[in-house]
Amino acid sequence: MTRKVEIGLIRAPPAASLSLRYFCFILFLFLSFICFYSGVSKAAKIDSDRKRKKSSISSADRTAAKAGDQHKDKAPTSSTNHHHHHHHKKKSKMSSSSPANQVRASHILIKHQGSRRKASWKDPEGRVISNTTRDAAVSQLKALRDDIASGNAKFGEVASRHSDCSSAKRGGDLGPFGRGQMQKPFEDATYSLKIGEISDIVDTDSGVHIIMRTG
Repeated sequence: MTRKVEIGLIRAPPAASLSLRYFCFILFLFLSFICFYSGVSKAAKIDSDRKRKKSSISSADRTAAKAGDQHKDKAPTSSTNHHHHHHHKKKSKMSSSSPANQVRASHILIKHQGSRRKASWKDPEGRVISNTTRDAAVSQLKALRDDIASGNAKFGEVASRHSDCSSAKRGGDLGPFGRGQMQKPFEDATYSLKIGEISDIVDTDSGVHIIMRTG
């Protein structure tokens, strides 16, 4: 028995259908490219921001380190020419005193073998001071005081020549000071004087003094 097979005609799809499919395919590729490009750009921007932040932090660290080095370089050094260190108290801070409570004075210091620092601008190695007894220093100072009191010499001139204090270059002037800034015997003697008055012999750890209150 012969089987008849009916072969149908295969029709080509309409042109409009092909165009729509092609358009959809192109659109898909375009959208895929846009998404890919957007993702790449975002990642690049994030990476750039991270590098910028890291660079800013490094720059800030370098600036801070440089500032720290400059601060160290500018750190102040201790002064070796404190004009009246010999009769100041050993205090970390000077006690505050208002100008109304301050005094001003000049003095003449004669050091001796009992002085805490046996050296001066006149005797840097302390040879004379180390061989000078307190009694000898007092005798010398009394003679100087008598010359000043009699009018034969001026206090400032005598201080400039004979005082063992570095204030000698200013005629013995110490400038203004308040309570707690000088050794106690020196402070008490100065505050007890009237302006223009000269003290008797005053003993401190630095040596023996005569003091003239000037303000």
